[in-house]
Amino acid sequence: MKSLLFILALMSFVPKNEKPKVKILASGFIYEKAPFPSCHASTLVETDRGIMASWFGGTYERHPDVSIYTSLLAEGKWSAPQMVADGVENKDFRNPTWNPVLYQNPDGQLVLFYKEGPNPREWWGLYKTSDDEGMTWSEEVQIPPGMLGPVKNKAVLLANGTLLHPSSFETNGIWSMHVETTTADIQNWNKTEIDNGEFHAIQPTILTYADDKLQMLARTQEGVIGSTWSSDGGKSWTKVESTGLIHNNSGIDAVTLKNGMQLLLCNPIKNGRNKLSLFMSTDGENWDEIYVLEDQPEGEFSYPAIIQAQDGSVHMTYTYNREKIKYVALTVEQ
Repeated sequence: MKSLLFILALMSFVPKNEKPKVKILASGFIYEKAPFPSCHASTLVETDRGIMASWFGGTYERHPDVSIYTSLLAEGKWSAPQMVADGVENKDFRNPTWNPVLYQNPDGQLVLFYKEGPNPREWWGLYKTSDDEGMTWSEEVQIPPGMLGPVKNKAVLLANGTLLHPSSFETNGIWSMHVETTTADIQNWNKTEIDNGEFHAIQPTILTYADDKLQMLARTQEGVIGSTWSSDGGKSWTKVESTGLIHNNSGIDAVTLKNGMQLLLCNPIKNGRNKLSLFMSTDGENWDEIYVLEDQPEGEFSYPAIIQAQDGSVHMTYTYNREKIKYVALTVEQ
């Protein structure tokens, strides 16, 4: 009995809400020199060759010369940026391109979604495929009218073979998030509307839970991150509500780890983009800041991407002052 009481006494001193340990594995820029002065909106995917990143780069956002670039991390080194898509229509006219999103089919084929058009209110969705892990790419394929594909963040493949594309539109000053679905091989496009309620929400990111439960988080104009839930594998969604997380109306991204932990990358400030933090949750409702990637008096550290690799490591990229793409790899241990 005394020994039991002693054990119970020891347990009472164990911290109940101890934050997980974050260990940085790598940190640096994907490139030091590039054939473009400005960049933005990165995305990540793991391939058999290594971690691939993509982003758009050009003179400045919206300039007609803005194109889509990729780089591969293999054996600890990033390859030189390679242009893989542009908005050239003919010898006299071209559009800017926007917001690449990388996805890998179950059969190993890579898909690069992106947008083309003068601005986010008039752009359209395209994609290219690669059967050699990004060394070469197909001609572009236009996504059916009324669909855009994943607008900023990665598509998520469900166990039943449905591919969920977190998407949104900007029309006449109204922001509205929704979900598009296809098969794993990007066929049979369908759209599921979401009640955005009082929120102007775009660029959602998907989290998964047990029993076909899903959550999407999104940037909003209302100064907080918005949230919507599905309990039927994405067939229907609740009205968008506030998470209570203060945010600056900039791009976010999130990922569900293999152990069920949810990670969120965002700018947890009302104004500016000079702080970027990693948050953790187990239920999608209560979030804790577990690591600060950037917190500077000024600057832009924004539009993050986050994935988990097969070995359990977490990989992130984000815009660094519109001049470079920064890369960070880490592990999270409870």
